Formats: sequence, C-alpha cells, structure tokens
Amino acid sequence: MNTLEHNKLENILHEGLNNSMSYQEYRALMAELVATQSTTGLDKSEEIVAYTALNEQRMKRWDKTLKVSDETQQKIASFRGDITWLVLTESWCGDAAHVTPVIHKVAELNPNITLRMVLRDDNDALMQQFLTNGGKSIPKLIMIDNITGEVMNTFGPRPTAATQLVEDYKAEHGSLTPEFKETLQAWYNKDKGQNTIADLLRLLGL
Repeated sequence: MNTLEHNKLENILHEGLNNSMSYQEYRALMAELVATQSTTGLDKSEEIVAYTALNEQRMKRWDKTLKVSDETQQKIASFRGDITWLVLTESWCGDAAHVTPVIHKVAELNPNITLRMVLRDDNDALMQQFLTNGGKSIPKLIMIDNITGEVMNTFGPRPTAATQLVEDYKAEHGSLTPEFKETLQAWYNKDKGQNTIADLLRLLGL
C-alpha cells in the first residue's frame, strides 16, 4: 500500500470510528427500532423490518445464554495488545445477530479490546475497503492497533465452519435457498458461538 492509499484508509477508519457506537448503544438502537417497527439500512421494507425484530430476539437470547469456558476466558485475559474491533453490521442481518453477541462477549473479557459497532449502509467508504469476494458481506470485524492505527486483521462475515457450509452449498447448488438459510440458522443454534470464539482466539494470536 502506497502512502496515498495508506492515508486514505487511515481517514476512512477515523471517520468510521467517529460514526461508531458501543455494543450497548447498538442493542438499545435495535430495541428502539423494534418498538417503532423500523430497521437500520437503506431498505425499510416490511420483510427487512421483520428480520430486525427476529434478530432482536436472537441477540437477546445469545446475550443471556452464551457460554465461554474458564480455559478460554483465561486465554482471552492473557492478550496484551491494545486494539479496537470495529464491526460493520446492520440490524436486519441474520449472521450479525448470531455473531456480534459472541464478539461482544469475547471483547468484554479483556480491557485491552475496545469494541465499536458501525452501520454498513451509513459508512459505504469503510465497507468498500473490506469487501468479501467483492461483496458487502456483514458482519465484518476490522482489528485496529490502537498504538499504530494499522489494520492488523479482519474477521467475518461468518465463522470458518459456517463459511465452509455456505461455500460447499454454493458449489453444488449455485446460490443459497431459503431452505439452506434455515439449515444455517440451525447450525448457529447448535454451535452456540463456539466456532466464532475459536476464530477470534486465532485472530488475537492465542
């Protein structure tokens, strides 16, 4: 990356951080959206509003029930960096509803990890820097070194096992069907966030 590109990215990250909110603020926003029958993002259709309501219930459940083993908690606590996890998300996104509560739970276990949430459709310049196979897939976690301001790594939109499920299905069928999306939801419910936790540990080098 040349100096011009580096400076551009630095400015875009700075703007994204300025537009970001805490996880608690994001959860309060979702509750407010459900109460007013609305949604984040550019599409305000009934279908998308319904997804936001469904995801509020999913996230509420994960916030209450997600478990991190004692051994894993100790590993997370041992991380000595100084980082921010900036997560691109939207309230209607099913993957985000399953993944972001796990990200929050892990970040909560170490004061050296600052978690900030930012809305994809309101921050297109940021999203364009972190596409997945050319698409604006979310959630997308950007791991930033707070000392240098450098992007150290990224994670998302799905944990590794779910990504493999999606890729295998696409290879066989061409595109994702509503039936497959139900299969994916069932996988998230069975996995209980453990694959995401393992991926985040790798992200932290633990």
